[in-house]
Amino acid sequence: MTKPQPPRGTQDLIGTEARRHAHIISTAQRIAALYGAAEWSTPIFEATSVFSRNLGETSDIVTKEMYSFADRGGDSLTLRPEGTAGICRALVTNGLTQSLPQKIFYAGPMFRYERPQKGRYRQFHQIGFEILGAETALADAEAIACAAAILRALGIDDGVTLNINTLGDPQSRDAYRDALIAYFTTHEQKLSADSKLRLEKNPLRILDSKDPGDIALVANAPTIAPYLTDDAAAFYAALKSHLTAMGVAFVENPGIVRGLDYYNHTAFEFVTNRLGAQGTVLAGGRYDGLVEQMGGPAISGIGWGAGIERLAMLIAEPPAPPAPIIVIPIDATYEPAAISLLTQLRRQGIAAEMNYRGNLKRRLERANKTGANWAILVGPESSTDQAALKNLTDGTQQTLPIATLLQQLAPRP
Repeated sequence: MTKPQPPRGTQDLIGTEARRHAHIISTAQRIAALYGAAEWSTPIFEATSVFSRNLGETSDIVTKEMYSFADRGGDSLTLRPEGTAGICRALVTNGLTQSLPQKIFYAGPMFRYERPQKGRYRQFHQIGFEILGAETALADAEAIACAAAILRALGIDDGVTLNINTLGDPQSRDAYRDALIAYFTTHEQKLSADSKLRLEKNPLRILDSKDPGDIALVANAPTIAPYLTDDAAAFYAALKSHLTAMGVAFVENPGIVRGLDYYNHTAFEFVTNRLGAQGTVLAGGRYDGLVEQMGGPAISGIGWGAGIERLAMLIAEPPAPPAPIIVIPIDATYEPAAISLLTQLRRQGIAAEMNYRGNLKRRLERANKTGANWAILVGPESSTDQAALKNLTDGTQQTLPIATLLQQLAPRP
């Protein structure tokens, strides 16, 4: 009989991989809290319109990658392909548009139907950070600084470079869009089929194309700098000044864009050469209009997302949990006393286990196989609230009051 396998593009998180994921999330939670973020958790599926309307009907995510289905009531639902749209929907749904700014951290699974490759899965996991309702460049710098601090806390900032760019304000983007249309129209016959469609609907998305022919054309395409309004140029200058004040190093890269209309001003990516061609480990940008599309007021936002699987490929081996104390009754008579001690240890925050069956010799053998350092043998001394503490490393043993045992084995702060 064929053994069942996980669906293509998914994986089981067990042992070291589970610890890696937990370490990344707990580290990011801790750093995000230092920046004033509250943690939000939104459903893993939403109404399809939350994504199709806000990610753009022609985006690859919507046209090729979303897991959408009709539920039994006939409603179209979609497993979330990213986190920002759900966060903005939650802001409106929960009546928080009058309590701004909101700083939000989130973590959880996302879903995209794409070709599985190194560090990319169809069910993947993401951490993210959003600031909603703050219109200044300082908020953008703070979001980027928080991302940099998380990467530093994970020990992977070395060899990771922050690339930034500006997308300008709407007036800048309109002028830039016209320049792109003029340029790509003269090369339309060389564009891929997808980019010919993008030229009609959203020419900025051509700049995101992975088609080799498109990439060659993009190399000589106009950049946005000459089309920036004075206000947009001032915003970008303020962002760079704030990042410098925060000690966050960056490289300006005019090739970083976001094709969707609600993105403006800041776009950024943290990239590395340690993951092959797909070197982005964390990316984000400023967006306006997304909350408004959810039925809320016109509220700006800045945020980023990072794939946990890709981060996990870069971090050092996380520390293993401490080996538990093994509690062993010397025979069945003392099992109730052993269970009582096991419970006391756990209530004191001490990791402890007791094998479910076996004689003293078998239980000691199993304890040694687990890599445990200590075993507590519960026998006749339990009548006087004592037990034998056995060092499984050197075989020495001493009988101590249980209160002393608990104090000696308690985890150090």
